[in-house]
Amino acid sequence: MLGVIKNAGHLLYRVWFYILVTVPILLFFPFLLLLTLSEKTYPQFFWLARNLWARPILYGMGCFPKIIREQRMLKGKSYMLVANHTSMLDIMLMLHLSRNPFVFVGKKELVNIPIFGFFYKRVCIMVDRDSVRSRTGVYRRAQRRLDQGLSICIFPEGGVPEEDVVLDKFKDGAFKMAIAHKIPVVPITFLDNKKRFSFTFYSGGPGRIRAIVHSFFETGILSASDTSTLREEVRDVILKDLI
Repeated sequence: MLGVIKNAGHLLYRVWFYILVTVPILLFFPFLLLLTLSEKTYPQFFWLARNLWARPILYGMGCFPKIIREQRMLKGKSYMLVANHTSMLDIMLMLHLSRNPFVFVGKKELVNIPIFGFFYKRVCIMVDRDSVRSRTGVYRRAQRRLDQGLSICIFPEGGVPEEDVVLDKFKDGAFKMAIAHKIPVVPITFLDNKKRFSFTFYSGGPGRIRAIVHSFFETGILSASDTSTLREEVRDVILKDLI
């Protein structure tokens, strides 16, 4: 009986999450749509997504953010943001912790999520990981966004790892891009998102969600041959706090 009650609570918690995700999009739909008509208005779209979508979801779920910063991002400067990926809350927490507008690079499959997917395909850089042409196109689209003064965010595991994997191997893409565009890499560790709202259906619950913004890795003097070294050094920094 206790297990049934517990599962019912988890179910309601999931339903409440999707309500919180959907309602702000419906309420602000005309404004969001208007701000996606041109890439020039993306900073305004980002402000709405950060303050009127991501934050209400986090606080509405009872997930109260605590951000620990070893170094702060400078206004107007572009960065490559990378973090471990274990929860749908990762998107909201990433938006919460960065005032600098950034663009997500993510899987094309997310386009299929009702309502959310409509805006996702309009403002994010989508990649089909099975297509060489798609992966190559990401660099071109990322360069255009960086030229506009934006940052880029990639979850370098390339997806959500298996439940028993603390941190999966990192793909090269984020680090190749950072070196090619000479922008700092910002490693971020999400400590509690998996516990609060993992991809395991009957799990999770409210509580503190902590993120550590680690000291940045500069890429100005690096070349393409340094990609694997940079990738592993960044992964080690994130992994250290997870274990």
